[in-house]
Amino acid sequence: MLDIDFGQHTDCDGISRRDFLRVGGLSALGLTLPGLLRADAVQAATAPQPASKRDVAIILLWMGGGPSHIDTFDPKPEATQEIRGPFKAIGTNVAGIQLSEHLPKLAKQMDKFSIIRSVTSPDGTHETATHYLLTGYPFNPAIECPGYGSVIAREKGFQNAMPPYTMFGSMPNMHGGGGYMGAVYNPFVINGDPNNANFSVQDVAPPSGVDAIRMDRRHLLRDSLDTWQRDKETASKSAQTMDEFYQRAYSLVTSPVAKKAFNLKDEPDKLRDEYGRHSFGQSCLLARRLVEAGVRCVSINYNGWDTHTDNFNSLQKSLLPTLDTGYAALLNDLKQRGMLETTMVVWMGEFGRTPRINSSAGRDHWPGAISVCMGGGGVKTGMVVGSSNANAEYPKDRPLRVEDVAATIYKAAGINGDKEYMTPQERPIKINYDGTPIAELLG
Repeated sequence: MLDIDFGQHTDCDGISRRDFLRVGGLSALGLTLPGLLRADAVQAATAPQPASKRDVAIILLWMGGGPSHIDTFDPKPEATQEIRGPFKAIGTNVAGIQLSEHLPKLAKQMDKFSIIRSVTSPDGTHETATHYLLTGYPFNPAIECPGYGSVIAREKGFQNAMPPYTMFGSMPNMHGGGGYMGAVYNPFVINGDPNNANFSVQDVAPPSGVDAIRMDRRHLLRDSLDTWQRDKETASKSAQTMDEFYQRAYSLVTSPVAKKAFNLKDEPDKLRDEYGRHSFGQSCLLARRLVEAGVRCVSINYNGWDTHTDNFNSLQKSLLPTLDTGYAALLNDLKQRGMLETTMVVWMGEFGRTPRINSSAGRDHWPGAISVCMGGGGVKTGMVVGSSNANAEYPKDRPLRVEDVAATIYKAAGINGDKEYMTPQERPIKINYDGTPIAELLG
């Protein structure tokens, strides 16, 4: 079973993340750390301070492939068999709200999140729809827009020496990264399976053969070289911020906070069992630890939802039990720790799936009706916003656009969606494209 795509990704210029890191200037430390560290420091020297300082983190659960809305969060028990399929609907701990019978644990956590059942989109193609949902901007081949995490990283920066934007697995269909802001705002990617006993995170430990003493010596050598260079030239603001960049790189690798955050072995076995002993569940648990340590945005890629064939067996035997365990445990754990009010959890994919079952017992691409779930971070919970029609084809009431979903995420994160960035071509573009925050969720 493939829970998370941990493949290597490349940026919009065809440069792999590994190649980019190698030219990041970290050879003096013997490390490979994302250029995001450098970009944040340079940006801080020139950019105005963000209008809002509200400290809300985002955890995005991305269902790559497009999850069936009718078989998850928008069941239609009164529809005909060829529409509703074999799954039954069950009640939740919020009266009047039903979910698929294969989400029993989430049904008990319904009071901790809300469902938007009336999101609609014109885009049913994986690649371009992924861009739309992960950025809030319709796909345009002329320009790649930044994802939510990249904007959050740029606006809010570092906290406790932790990277502001972290992602489990490669960027979905190459989207959700820095876009026109540059690859330096791409996420800090975590490869590997957090469920493996020997799981470790590259860049949060010195390379093999480089002990703490050698690290300190290299650090002191670089400081000496920098002091000599400052004596020989007058540095610009951007050049001066290089010192901060190297300090952060060094701090992440040597930071007790980072080492502790990435160490899942500190968690009790009972709690790890509650999250589920699979990649998705342990990624959710690690996401909670990262947010606790200061990461601003964490994205978890759970792929496999492109169920054109054998939809119901795939959902019942693998996809839904895994989702149910990890997502429900995350919500409950955040609540128990008093973190849910400051952590917004978002669940979505690039589109829904056809209400009518095809000849291969599957469901095909369907952007007409999309379900999105949100909870925490000040979002009102235990609600359903909007509804789809009797066959879950299109919104019946309160139609909402992807731009509105994006506006809601930014509003909850305390980011001004009307703020403009400049593209490399000196073209001003707003953070949010003409979206309106969903009033029912944010008040």
